[in-house]
Formats: sequence, C-alpha cells, structure tokens
Amino acid sequence: MTTLLVIAQWLVALFVLALLIGAVAIVVMYVIDKRQTRHTIRRNFPVIGRFRYLFEHLGEFFRQYFYAMDREEMPFNRAQRSWVYRAAKNADRTLAFGSTRDLTKNGTIIFANSAYPHQEEDKTQPEPVTIGADCAQPYSPTSYFHISGMSYGALSPVAVTALSKGAKLAGCWMNTGEGGLSPYHLKGECDIVFQIGTAKYGVRTASGELHEEKLRDIAGNKHVKMFEIKLSQGAKPGKGGILPGIKVNAEIAEIRGIPEGQDSISPNRHPEIRNNDELLDFIARVRTITGKPTGIKFVMGEPNWIDELVATIKKRGEASAPDFITLDSADGGTGSAPQPLMDYVGLKLSESLPMLVDKLAAAGLKERIRIVASGKMITPADVAWALAIGADFVVSARGFMFSLGCIQAMQCNKNTCPTGITTHDKSLQRGLDPADKSVRVANYHKYLEYGVNIIAHSCGVSDPRQLNRRHARVVTHTGDSISLAERYPPAN
Repeated sequence: MTTLLVIAQWLVALFVLALLIGAVAIVVMYVIDKRQTRHTIRRNFPVIGRFRYLFEHLGEFFRQYFYAMDREEMPFNRAQRSWVYRAAKNADRTLAFGSTRDLTKNGTIIFANSAYPHQEEDKTQPEPVTIGADCAQPYSPTSYFHISGMSYGALSPVAVTALSKGAKLAGCWMNTGEGGLSPYHLKGECDIVFQIGTAKYGVRTASGELHEEKLRDIAGNKHVKMFEIKLSQGAKPGKGGILPGIKVNAEIAEIRGIPEGQDSISPNRHPEIRNNDELLDFIARVRTITGKPTGIKFVMGEPNWIDELVATIKKRGEASAPDFITLDSADGGTGSAPQPLMDYVGLKLSESLPMLVDKLAAAGLKERIRIVASGKMITPADVAWALAIGADFVVSARGFMFSLGCIQAMQCNKNTCPTGITTHDKSLQRGLDPADKSVRVANYHKYLEYGVNIIAHSCGVSDPRQLNRRHARVVTHTGDSISLAERYPPAN
C-alpha cells in the first residue's frame, strides 16, 4: 500500500511539473508570437495560431486516407495507386460491383472491344524492336515497358538497388536519370540507359563540358545499352535538374563531379546546343564515341519545333537523326521543381504524342526514330493507350516508385521520405529491403504487361504492339465518344 502511495505521489508531482512546464512554455510562446512580425496569424492569435501549421502539414495525409474519394486525388488517385500496390504484391487485382471511374468525363479513354476477341492461348510474345540499327552496337529489347530516369541522389541507394535488381528480373531497362552511373545501378546487372543531362553529371569536365574519356569508359560497360541526351523533363520544362544540398553527400558528389553539400542545379540547356544543327552534331558526337544508340528526351512546347528538327534531319540525311526520342509529358515529374513550371509549362502527352508520331510518320522517319512515351503512365490502360497512339516503348518513374512502396507523401524534394525511397537518412532507408522490393518491382512489370495483353486480346489483336487508334475511343465534351483514329487522323 505504501509503495502504491509513493508511486501516486510521484505521478501527481510529475503531472504538476508538466503543467508548470506547459504553462511556462505557453507564456514564452505568447510573448514570442506577440513580438514577432513575420507571421500575421501568430501575431494576432498567439499560441493558437501555431496550430495552423500543424493542421496544414497533417491535412494532406488526412485527405489521402480519410476524406478524398478513390478517383479524386492528384497527381495519382487511390484507385491507381492501389492497383500498383496489388500488382507489386502479387495480390488479387480484381474488383466487384462496378467501376468507380467516370466514363462521361471529357478526355476519358475507352477501348473498343472486338466481337471476336483473341483467346488466352492465342497470345504471342512481343517481338524485339531494334533501336539504332546502324549503330556499332544496336539494342533490341523485347519488353515495351521500362523504368524511366530517376537519379541516384534523388533516390536512395537502397531504392536504386531494388530497381536495378527488379529490372533484371523483369527483363526491362533502367534509366539512370541525369545523376550519373552509380554502383547501385549496376548491382542488379540489368540493361542501363545512361542519361546525359545538361550538367553532364558523371561525364563532365571540371568546367561542365563533355568529358569524352569518361563517356567512353561508361560506354565500355556491357550493361549500358543506350545514351539519352536530356533537353528537358516533365517536372520542369525549360529548367535543369535540382538536387538540394542536404542530399549531396560525399559519394553523390564524387559520382556527379560536384562539391559536397551544395545544391546541385543543372543549366536549363546544354551550353553547346543552341540550334537543331548543333543538337544533331552533339548526337553524332556521343554516338561516335559510344558506338551505341543515342537519343534525346524533351517535353514538347511549340510543335513547330518538331517540323524544324525534321527538316534539318532530312537536309542532313536520316543517318543524322536521333535513334530514339523520349517524349515526356508536362504533368510528369518525380523531382524537385518550381511550381510555375510544374503547373503551367509544356504540353501533356495526350496532346503531344499524337503530334510527334504523325509528324515523324509524315516525314518517313517513324521506323528510323523509335518513340519512347513518358509521363504519368502507371496502369495497363495508360500503356495500352500510348501503344495505340504509336509509341514503341513506354517508361514510368512514379509507377515503379509505387511498386517500391511509395505512399505519395510528397516529400521527394526533402530528405524526409517516410518509405526510404527518396531520402539519404539511413534510419529511414532501413525500412526498404532491396531483396523484397526488387521482387515487387518485377511483379509490377509482369502484371502491367499482363494487363496490357488483356486489353489487346479484348480488342482483337494478339500482340499489344498491334494496337492502333481504331482500338480506342475518347469521350468528348458532349459525353459521347469518338474513335482516336477520328480524333487524331494518322498522317499515313
């Protein structure tokens, strides 16, 4: 009894002490809030006004888990994310009681099923598609779905390792992003597309120019299959990459060839590329040094630029053309970016992809230049649409991030990602097991392509690459749908 009394007295004392500390803290915060002039709400409503920032921070999480409907969230809604999670975990991907998708919304894609669909046993493996047939070392991948550019630095080492091993299991390529080739990209021994950004990380001189010997060394790696010259990307068209200094540790600094701890900000364009002729010269330079397919990546802005580029290619000869074009969408982007660029600059893929396909086809360059579609495509329907429009390949960044366990916490531009994917905080990275997550990456790839096969068979073709614009329809402002072949009449 005496012991219980002593414990009770101690608890009361601690409670009173906590009240005193709390009261002192409130008084201190009150004085600070009334004297400061930076925050109006805190000055007018001392102490209580501080809760505003807590509620703002928690608001996005409450909306995500409690308030938003399955199809409401941006940039990816719960229905999209849930499908990726189930595919990655090899869980049941079927639904019941009807679709929650609004089939009357303007722009909605609907696939046109055939009266006599192909049966499961009729399906065929996609044929390899060759990129850079005239290169010394052409590349002929079979898969049409691949991992888009995400830099080591923007992503953690465990995330890059998991993606590399998952890509090997899946039989797809992995793009390095502009941050250079790290040991983690090579751990899985998957096919690699090396991206050359405007800062030329990994292949740069001290002054930021192309270091030909470093480029030649990277090309000598048997796992590096292609080189992609990035002109712009969906997160920030017209501006270079941004990696906050808090993420630039010693290893990243060494790989990129930049100072440790400083913000890594790329130029908004390659200094040596000021016009179409110089662009084709740079492509030829990289292709000559590496002997491997070399392409470009950009977000389409003014469509007439494509006409001008095509005219320059035709003047110089088809051999001068890029071996592939990765077309990004203005609504894409895993990286840190200014909101004005993220929200308002560049064309969406739904508008730019048909334009690019048709312009290349009209010029007779569609077979010479392979088209890689990029930007916010994470489900089978997204990929099937892009193939039907005319893309040869589709790449996704955020889809594979979801397969790793990304919860759309919107912390990619900080060092606080709770899933360990985009942080270099080792305590947070510990939760991401590359061995387990690599299997989920492969599962996601497998079931995405399986889902595309289901759509293709339903439309009456045996191979997804046989899909064309007649196989899909788009809902118009009237609520009725028209064929994509009518909406985007092909050039040939």
